[in-house]
Amino acid sequence: MGTILDIYTGYFGLKARPFAIAPDPGLLFWSSSHRRAYSLMEYSIVTKAPITLVTGEVGTGKTLLIQHMLRSVGDDVVFGVVSQVRGAAEDVLPWVLLALGEQAAPTDTMVELFARFEARLIREYAAGRRVVLVFDEAQNLSDNALEQIRTLTNMNTGTDELLQVFLVGLSGLRDRIVAPELQPLAHRIGAASHLPVMDVETTGDYIRHRLQAVGGDVDLFSDEAVELIHERTTGIARQVNQLCDFAMVYAFSKGNDRIDRMTVQQVIKDGVFFGGQVVLPPAAEPVVPVTRMRTASKD
Repeated sequence: MGTILDIYTGYFGLKARPFAIAPDPGLLFWSSSHRRAYSLMEYSIVTKAPITLVTGEVGTGKTLLIQHMLRSVGDDVVFGVVSQVRGAAEDVLPWVLLALGEQAAPTDTMVELFARFEARLIREYAAGRRVVLVFDEAQNLSDNALEQIRTLTNMNTGTDELLQVFLVGLSGLRDRIVAPELQPLAHRIGAASHLPVMDVETTGDYIRHRLQAVGGDVDLFSDEAVELIHERTTGIARQVNQLCDFAMVYAFSKGNDRIDRMTVQQVIKDGVFFGGQVVLPPAAEPVVPVTRMRTASKD
């Protein structure tokens, strides 16, 4: 017996789930904002911009664009994707080497790590390739770590580009970079793009695109349902996916062949969709624990 998801895809005549949460490059929706952002990313690759900034809110499609770029560039580019580094500047080089398939020893000094990285860049350059590092979730990096990344691009000379960097993160990253403390980094950025949330019209186009991509009826969701979905998700693609997925399960369970506004309202009323929940302010008099355990932590 199949799962409920298998059953509902069959019920609606779909080849796959149209609104899975995990990023799927095969379902990439090219809104005008995505096309503009990707054009700037391609421009950065072609012009060998030292640092490129890509920002957007959570779930707006930054990761999908990066994945598409990884699949589209030629053999003259070696990619390293760094998505786990947090905080300190000394963490940058070990993660960079790991992203390029090299393991840093715990005893390696910063000088030794830098020498290994420089040697790798030179080897790739001698083979006719350049290295592109993508720092995903770059808003988690400290100012010192961002400055460390900037210094890595100092290895480039006037005519020889050994390294390019993409900083990908939430919108606040842009505000940090233009602050006085990071002006040297801002001056090194060759291109910057931002992915905004979708308006209601684009949200409808997005939903229809995802349905069509898996063989579904593009008019499965009524216009009124789309309007409510946009209202509750504010046009964030990841939340649109989640709410649409729940709505399709509800419609299937009721034997409906279309998703109307009432179906979406029921999903919201039942509280199964948390993406659009309002964050409440703290109580005026918060409860204080009777006892408090003190633990040591390392940031």
